[in-house]
Amino acid sequence: MKPQAKLIFTTSLLLGSSITISSNHWIMAWTGLEINTLAVLPLISKSHHPRAIEAATKYFLVQAAASSLILFSSITNAWHTGQWDITQLTHPTSSLLLTAAIAMKLGLAPFHFWFPEVLQGTSLPIGLLLSTVMKFPPITLLYMTSNSLNPTMLTTMAILSAALGGWMGLNQTQIRKILAFSSISHLGWMALIICYSPKLTLLNFYLYSLMTAAVFLILNTVKATKLVTLMTSWTKNPPLNIALLLTLLSLAGLPPLTGFLPKWLIIQELTKQDMALTAVTISLLSLLSLFFYLRLMYCTAITLPPHTTSHMKQWHINKPTNMLIAIITTLTLTLLPLSPMLSIIA
Repeated sequence: MKPQAKLIFTTSLLLGSSITISSNHWIMAWTGLEINTLAVLPLISKSHHPRAIEAATKYFLVQAAASSLILFSSITNAWHTGQWDITQLTHPTSSLLLTAAIAMKLGLAPFHFWFPEVLQGTSLPIGLLLSTVMKFPPITLLYMTSNSLNPTMLTTMAILSAALGGWMGLNQTQIRKILAFSSISHLGWMALIICYSPKLTLLNFYLYSLMTAAVFLILNTVKATKLVTLMTSWTKNPPLNIALLLTLLSLAGLPPLTGFLPKWLIIQELTKQDMALTAVTISLLSLLSLFFYLRLMYCTAITLPPHTTSHMKQWHINKPTNMLIAIITTLTLTLLPLSPMLSIIA
């Protein structure tokens, strides 16, 4: 892809996200989401591989269906209430339709089936884009309509997402699919708390984006897309391999790393809302995700492949590590001491 075309698509992506985030009118928010979708499709399919074309087609169909549902829910709400303001979503049917549409855009269960397949068909940098930047506008719409959402429906979808995201990731050997199911599991935590503390959802999303960016950038540096290739990554850059190990622990939510912070605050908030059983359930379901994170770590640092490879192993690449990876990894590991201040804000 030519640099000029890449610049146009990236600018359109930022423009679409900005329009959706800053709009108060449903039509403007829908327009921003459409610009986002159209801008990211050429980036997904830029390799011209059949798998990439298939991923772009699936992404387009799902996003078009979700956008149609968003438009339909906003028109229904305007018909009954006379309001096009995003924060005035008061009609119950419109609220249910919007929740389903945004769940489809985000990849929340039971609308999650498209996300692992699309992520598997793209490169690691575009996979990072789909896992973080493309999820921010729908999360913002959920944030703005949080007062009108149905808590029972969101709680059900959250528990289902945590269960399926952990369960379906257990048997995977493709790293991009594992990270896709990890994203579905994390979205369950965000959906669970959105009705009770929307700021905690945004905090969880920011920290999840930070940790996922660190994992994707490290994997892109060592060129690992499968567990078999991950097993020899320690020969390429040992310090980066240790950083990946710790980042995966943080993504799993183990103290004293940054990933423990949002789960701690969410469990605390659920306890305040007399939802101790829900907190225990989603905490136990997160153990499924912990299993495949530990599996990734095991392949990263503890094992060598049991067979001899046909290619020469690369030893200690002399290419310097990107400074951005160092900064993001440091933040991924060291932000837990900020939790008292963040709990007051949230």
